[in-house]
Amino acid sequence: MRLKATFFVAATVSICAFTSVWSQALIPQRTAPPPAPAATPSTTPAAAPTPAPSPAAPTAAKTNCANPNALGVSRVVQIDTTGGPGFGFEHFKQLDFLRDKEVVLTFDDGPWPVNTPAVLKVLAEECTKAIFFPIGKHATYYPEILKHVAAEGHTIGSHTWSHANLNNKKLTDDQRKEEIEKGFSAVKWALGSAPSPLFRFPALQHPPAMVTYLGERNISIWSCDLDSFDFKARKAEKIVETIMTKLDKNGKGIILMHDFQKHTGEAMPELMKRLKAGGYKVVQVKAKAPVTTLPQYDEEVVKSAKLPTVSSRPIDSVVQTISE
Repeated sequence: MRLKATFFVAATVSICAFTSVWSQALIPQRTAPPPAPAATPSTTPAAAPTPAPSPAAPTAAKTNCANPNALGVSRVVQIDTTGGPGFGFEHFKQLDFLRDKEVVLTFDDGPWPVNTPAVLKVLAEECTKAIFFPIGKHATYYPEILKHVAAEGHTIGSHTWSHANLNNKKLTDDQRKEEIEKGFSAVKWALGSAPSPLFRFPALQHPPAMVTYLGERNISIWSCDLDSFDFKARKAEKIVETIMTKLDKNGKGIILMHDFQKHTGEAMPELMKRLKAGGYKVVQVKAKAPVTTLPQYDEEVVKSAKLPTVSSRPIDSVVQTISE
């Protein structure tokens, strides 16, 4: 997660291919989205619902669950992001809102075909919720997948425009701000409505000036309590063991994972099983209000997007497999 590498931005025109070991060096490969993800450290134009800003009663989160043994959601918390509060003991010690045996599930670097839908499928089966921190460029590649995340009731923040390490000394403060702002604008473009003001720095690298800037923008900062290191894992079993070993030691925590990683999706069923067996409960996080994006970056995202076609139909109504 703390490996330092250089990222660069590139464009791609892939849209909606419904539905990872990658490193920070992966970003340079995104001139055209790779057929399968490699390894990474860490840790639009159509309307889609965003999570409601007001909290729901814990029982309401399980009301429509068809799985009587589902992990579910034990309680829902609402975050007032005024002043840019920080969460996650890796970097922020002040705001510890979790009780014993509570976890927050978080996923970085999506949306991505196959892998993000695999994570969503298990979360839906377990009637539980997570926070997703998508990369802006990925949101423009696959807006339909991100809209699926929103439609499932998960909270969506942002993880910069291109996953650039904002501690890179070659970047100016204006370039760092652009990474932050354009990331949020891209997610808004993909969803058709503004996401939550929740932000996670790539590789958990926090330039002090940008921490202050996010506070001025009333955007909360999310580190983690424990890192799955799923971008390093060669097998799903390793991811589960890493998480549960740390969780059993800490007793609770904000868990960092990546819906970009293939093995993470594969690990989800067993992870849900182990969480239930360990008596852990999921806390759903919602923001009090959506982020206010800046018009100039909204415009930049629109300009960098693919030239519009007349059709705005979803991919599954345009392309169907008739033989396989």
